[in-house]
Amino acid sequence: MQTALKLDLILSNPADKIERPKKEQYIGTFYSKAELNTLFSLIKDDPLKIVIYLASFYGLRRSEVLGLRWDAFNFEDKTITIKHKAIETRKDNKRVILLKDKTKNQSSYRTLPLVDENEKLCGNSYNKQYLDYVCVDSTDKLFRPEYVTDHFTLIMKKNKDVLRKITFHGLRHSCASLLLAKGIPMKEIQDWLGHSTYSTTANIYAHLEKDTKNKSANVLSNTLTFAE
Repeated sequence: MQTALKLDLILSNPADKIERPKKEQYIGTFYSKAELNTLFSLIKDDPLKIVIYLASFYGLRRSEVLGLRWDAFNFEDKTITIKHKAIETRKDNKRVILLKDKTKNQSSYRTLPLVDENEKLCGNSYNKQYLDYVCVDSTDKLFRPEYVTDHFTLIMKKNKDVLRKITFHGLRHSCASLLLAKGIPMKEIQDWLGHSTYSTTANIYAHLEKDTKNKSANVLSNTLTFAE
């Protein structure tokens, strides 16, 4: 439209009269440290245990958890590299899993430390019959993304008396909220979660920065003296 206006093809740009819709802040559900520990105690025998652990600790997207392959783990350097993903799509009226050697964006490709507990969890699970992928079911088949979502919903329903209802993606938010609560800078959380921009992280988790803002208020109140 703007080009047409410059070429005198139109007298005015009708798009100029359209107001952009305001972007609403996304606020996701998440668990506290105590709630996560309760969840972990309830799923110790659940087939999705390793999926839930990895999503909660590393704040991984569903596609990133299911895309984890054994070549992502370096037990010598104690690192885990997020570089694959598994998504579900429809092809020829059938739901199929697409395995991609590419993350959501360049920032999603990241290397994170493999702490002792996660090394133990993953290392003890290693078995050649699992082929390349980590998160497989009892028949050595890769967990379907929709199965993960549906099964996590069942876990919520089964334990509704002791757990608040959150989505599987809420585990990613729980990870971020715990990091913020411990004073980890937003920039470092961006790197941990693999967001493409700082603003993405800040916009999603700005409402969780209450403690940081309180610290800023205390610094100013202890610095400035108002005349009475």
